[in-house]
Amino acid sequence: MSIKVKAHLGLAGTNLFFAANYTIVKYFTNHQYAGPFGLNIIRIGGSLVLFWIIVIFGSSKERITRSEIVPYVLCALTAIALNQMLFIKGLSLTFSIHASLLTLLTPILITIIAARVLKERLTIEKSAGLLLGASGALLLIATREPSAVGDNVVYGDFLVLLSAVAYTFYFILVKPFMEKYSAIHVMRWVFTFGFFLILPLSAAQFSQIRWDLFTAKDWWLLFFLTVPGTFLAYIFNAYGIKKLSASVAGAYIYSQPLFAVAIAMIFLKEKLSVEKVIAAALIFTGVYLSNRKTERNPQVLPAEGTAV
Repeated sequence: MSIKVKAHLGLAGTNLFFAANYTIVKYFTNHQYAGPFGLNIIRIGGSLVLFWIIVIFGSSKERITRSEIVPYVLCALTAIALNQMLFIKGLSLTFSIHASLLTLLTPILITIIAARVLKERLTIEKSAGLLLGASGALLLIATREPSAVGDNVVYGDFLVLLSAVAYTFYFILVKPFMEKYSAIHVMRWVFTFGFFLILPLSAAQFSQIRWDLFTAKDWWLLFFLTVPGTFLAYIFNAYGIKKLSASVAGAYIYSQPLFAVAIAMIFLKEKLSVEKVIAAALIFTGVYLSNRKTERNPQVLPAEGTAV
């Protein structure tokens, strides 16, 4: 198997793993086995341990400098403490289909923020992409349907949108580090500082996890959420970017909602209404237009990361 084929498989696996996370998180929170913040302690903490194991037993000599501590803390604040905490809480309140489509707005937000912060040109196409993406998001949020989580769907959608905004600022903050260091080095420190930032907010829910109710299937799902769904997803994405390009890796983001919708419909029995299809079409078109011919400003990581 060629290196390029492996890289493409890695990127496809990344988005499949992230997509499966939507349903797994919903499974645990819907059954009240674990709160969303408690799950984040396991995901972030488990991945953090694995990142450090790679560094300890690897050959990398990269180190963090004192002047980089504050910037890394800001990256951890936006990527972990804000992005992932807001996202996983929002996901627990809304539908997996809603969350997967709304996180697709992240590339659009990156384009808009880049136009302001990085002084990149905001073209008519990109502006049209923003309007279409925003229209799709509003249509999705306005869609009223029965929910097992009560009347909190709109609130959950709003938190998912806020998580996308947080990730957008993370992209701006982490870009210099990703250009200077390896992805493993950057992820190690982002996860390290991020874990300690979320610990005070998540410790209570972690202590309330119903371990006594876990079956063999539940332990397997928790393992998948932590290792393939978080740790390996980041590793595969970094490998894909290195062997192909960030723009190719960014293109794979389109597959994540498709995977997430299919998995949610099969395992959570969520329905794909006409309104959701129209909203998806608007958002997909918006992402395409806003990121067309933007190889000079490629994505560093997939919008999941938003990540669940």
